[in-house]
Amino acid sequence: MSLNRAGHQFLPRARQTIRGLDESLNAIALLGRSENGRIKIGIYSSIASGFLAELLRSFGDQHNDVQIQLIDGNPEEHLAAIRQLELDVAFLTGTRAWQDCDSAFMWSEGVFVVLPERHELAILTAVDWHELSCEAFMVSETAPGQEIYDYLVRKLADLSCHPDIHVQSVSRDNLLSLVAIGRGLTVVSEAMTATNYPGLVFRPIKGERLPFSAIWSPNNDNPAFRRLL
Repeated sequence: MSLNRAGHQFLPRARQTIRGLDESLNAIALLGRSENGRIKIGIYSSIASGFLAELLRSFGDQHNDVQIQLIDGNPEEHLAAIRQLELDVAFLTGTRAWQDCDSAFMWSEGVFVVLPERHELAILTAVDWHELSCEAFMVSETAPGQEIYDYLVRKLADLSCHPDIHVQSVSRDNLLSLVAIGRGLTVVSEAMTATNYPGLVFRPIKGERLPFSAIWSPNNDNPAFRRLL
């Protein structure tokens, strides 16, 4: 048996098709084993230290070909993206149930007030809300500024105190710079305190802890995300 003219034209194309199919099958197998791919994660807290930092470090060590994309945003934006499968998972404060989403409590962090190092409360090892009731606070206009604003309003209103909270159109880092020069105070979660900022001190607020939960869509079939989960 020998190839005719049509066979000579067909054979290299057939071999090319088979090679392409093999490459596609290998790529799919790698994706299924979570050896490559991408995970998009919505965050609220700093990842300077703590549970989330350790989770991402451990996952990265085991799956270093998986790209991890972190996205800041408010809870409503994250949840809308999760439902549309544009975001794989979000780590948000609280333990409430979200419609059309699965969730699980992950960890908790202390709440810290950020003070200029020359502030009179800086000499204390911890503070309570009564000691902060007459202070002016600042939050960033960007996420998670709105959530911090709502948190401060709830806490200060419980003391029958009119909250003095100013929204600044700056990033989180520049907000801390404003605290350092005495323009007001702010609050952060514990992970943020792992970084040193000149002119600032972080003091825990007595009895305050923030729970953090993972929220994801039950319809998400991203193999890399499922391995993270």
